[in-house]
Amino acid sequence: MTSENPDMRASDAERERVAETLREAVAEGRLEMDEFEQRLDATFKARTHGELVPLVRDLPASGGPVAGRKASSANWPARIGGAPTSSGAFAFWGGFSRKGRWTVGPRFTAFAMWGGGEIDLREAHFAERDVVIRCFTIMGGMQVTVPPDLNVQVNGLGIMGGFGEHSKLDEEPEPAPDAPRVRITGFALMGGVGVERKRSKAEKRRLQEEERQRLGKPDAGDGRKELG
Repeated sequence: MTSENPDMRASDAERERVAETLREAVAEGRLEMDEFEQRLDATFKARTHGELVPLVRDLPASGGPVAGRKASSANWPARIGGAPTSSGAFAFWGGFSRKGRWTVGPRFTAFAMWGGGEIDLREAHFAERDVVIRCFTIMGGMQVTVPPDLNVQVNGLGIMGGFGEHSKLDEEPEPAPDAPRVRITGFALMGGVGVERKRSKAEKRRLQEEERQRLGKPDAGDGRKELG
């Protein structure tokens, strides 16, 4: 894989495509975990195509910032396993947040009273394939955000409140067969627990870029303008 202009600034969608190639490579045994982590860190620090290209030069040519590879929203095998970084959260007259790159333990318990909490699984890793997230709130609220293709089961109880799942996606995708199985349970007393399927910003940008390419439009993030 090569780039005609190595000095061109890289977009978030291009960095995400390289990261997806690296995730596939470690899942297939092409990269050791320590090398994968080094390359992944370098990917998200890269500013130009010239910095991205060497990171996937020795991997199958389908990936990278120039090849136009259509990446999936997640490479689940690479995101299962490892030591959990968090097994619970607590909020009293305040709030908590678990989001970004973190590793969910096999049992995660969250409690909020007169407060709120945010649990975002879109970029999370999972210590095991089967995960139970228990959410309890009293006169408070929690928001659980999950990626579109995660295998999620919601069976909580709302008492003078609500506990349920909703989505803002135009189409409901099927759960990926290799995705973790996440069961979200618990209760909400005079409060609410909402589970929402939602794409990450990087995934939205990737889809927008693919649509621009399909329609033959220039990349809005490359700083170029068409002259009439």
